[in-house]
Amino acid sequence: MRKGITTLLVLSIIFFSGMTCSEAVLDRKILDRSLELGRSFLLSHQKEEGNFTYEYDWINKTFSRGDNQVRQAGAAWGIALIYQDSPDGETEKAIRKALQFFRDRSKVRSTGSRYVVYPDESAGSTGTVALCALTLIDFLRAAEERISPEEYSDLRKLLDEYLQFLVEARDPSGLWHRSFLFLNGIPYGPSSPYFDGEALLALVKAARYLDRKDLVPIILDSAEKGYWNNVVLALKKDRDSAVTKGYFQWASMAYFELAHSGWKDTLKYGERLMELSHWMIDVHRTLGRTRNTAYAYEGIIPAYEWARKTGKSEDAGKFRNTIEKGLGKLCTWQVGSPWANSFIRSHSTDDPLAIGGVQNHGREPLLRIDVTQHQMHAVILARRYVFP
Repeated sequence: MRKGITTLLVLSIIFFSGMTCSEAVLDRKILDRSLELGRSFLLSHQKEEGNFTYEYDWINKTFSRGDNQVRQAGAAWGIALIYQDSPDGETEKAIRKALQFFRDRSKVRSTGSRYVVYPDESAGSTGTVALCALTLIDFLRAAEERISPEEYSDLRKLLDEYLQFLVEARDPSGLWHRSFLFLNGIPYGPSSPYFDGEALLALVKAARYLDRKDLVPIILDSAEKGYWNNVVLALKKDRDSAVTKGYFQWASMAYFELAHSGWKDTLKYGERLMELSHWMIDVHRTLGRTRNTAYAYEGIIPAYEWARKTGKSEDAGKFRNTIEKGLGKLCTWQVGSPWANSFIRSHSTDDPLAIGGVQNHGREPLLRIDVTQHQMHAVILARRYVFP
């Protein structure tokens, strides 16, 4: 009998020890350390020209040959968000390098709008321009009192040129063409749910925080058309639609801004924000996914904050539980974390190019800039709204 109890006790210890290694109990301490590590990773992977190494195998110490212009611009935005959260000179320098990289590789149309000509690509992506705009918006919000009036004016002009391109890149349906020609910047092609959301978010934040109220009519029209096309119609065709998944976090962040804007008939976007998060949890089943789902928490955390503020305690509780479980697990996929999972801990490293990077799978050593960027944004949002 005693032997059986001892065996059971040992098995219980092993079981619960395994749980703590695979899923951290999320708290402010974990989030603070995660953001510190993620900042270090992104800065370590910025090239001298200003863009970033795309993907790094931290066990074999090899770089992937691929690249992605939208994810490169997204990494720049990630740096701006980190700077906005905790301004410092090193991060500020990194943002300037990234902004200059895209500025140097762009053209201005006869209309005065600016578009990015990314190296070794055959055509432009509207999402690249939207993320360059978001980088400028969030940097200017944080740096207005830290930079000279001349530099502020210069960067505002640069932003306005990118925003003008986004206005010109809308298609007749109120969504956005996904591509544009490098030769002359002419937009073409069907819409993309990712770019629809990214462009909408850029316009909303410019209108709310940088006094571009002239954009509001366009914003309201595109928000309505995007919801109808990328949510309502998409889910009628497929209840677990890849279109809705692509639109999810970008639309959720935009809906959060819209719901707080005070503009006419925008409170409904708070309800739509929560609707999307219920879909992400119940239908797309984010907690059951085996790949990194940090993007989901860029939407669920704003939904949690809206539910909390509006007294929807049941919704808020469900969202918070998902955040704590899901983001807690993902924090164990970060190289160098004290809470790293067993796979990472079994490959001890002090490689500065590895430390702080976030894996796209719990047992795969590839560290991609966009995976870390999305997760750091989720961490920033969790620190702001879940564990303030």
